[in-house]
Amino acid sequence: MPPNGQPGAQRSIPYLDTLPRPLYARAESLGAGSWTPRHRHDWVQFSYAISGVLGVHTDEGSFFAPPQWGIWIPAGLEHEVVTSTRAEMRSLYIRRDDCLWAPDHCRVLEVTPLARELIKRFCALPVEYPEGDSAEQRLVQVLLDQLADLNQVGFSLPLPRHARLLALCNELIASPDGEVSLSLWAERLGTSEKTLMRLFTRETGMSFRSWRQRMRLLSSLRVLEEGGSVTGAALSCGYDSTSAFIAAFKKMFGFTPGELFRH
Repeated sequence: MPPNGQPGAQRSIPYLDTLPRPLYARAESLGAGSWTPRHRHDWVQFSYAISGVLGVHTDEGSFFAPPQWGIWIPAGLEHEVVTSTRAEMRSLYIRRDDCLWAPDHCRVLEVTPLARELIKRFCALPVEYPEGDSAEQRLVQVLLDQLADLNQVGFSLPLPRHARLLALCNELIASPDGEVSLSLWAERLGTSEKTLMRLFTRETGMSFRSWRQRMRLLSSLRVLEEGGSVTGAALSCGYDSTSAFIAAFKKMFGFTPGELFRH
């Protein structure tokens, strides 16, 4: 079952012992609620959404890519990929030895117009494209160079490893419009609010207030992608003021809700 517990179409994971070339492409049209079981593979994966919102979940946290952003997944990392709405996804699989510069953690990257066109062109090539001093191999090298230079954005939600703290975080994620206070959390954990704040920051690298705001804004992406109104998205993630929601949304994503999905 997908992480949200809702039924959906399980996606197949391509069976590959090795990649036939340094770079391998996969294009998919995904239905609403598509998901993969947790898995890992011996190559780097970069997946981006032409339309729709991708979600990648790992033990370290969750990562979200609205349209024209992508998610970098290191080789060997166990993960699952979900889409709450219909989506067009392009995935690149890259041999470890051909991207030694790659970080060993998940991250969300902004796909530039040039990178987008290079991915589009590469997806049209045959799986076993010519190697050596060929136009196709030069295209691959330019594409890899462009991927290495993509800017990282903060569309991720780190999760604590502390079991009881993780349970409380999952409770908030399930109900982003909830008003559970830090003092109530502290009472439930049998500790002081100050101690809980220190624990939360140590486990996630973020303050509780910043984490909850990011969680709420990321949860609004699904509502907006499904065609919901900005006011509806604001209310669904705990904002009473639409203008405050729009201001916070733009500060995080760089666009207003309407601009983001037009972009």
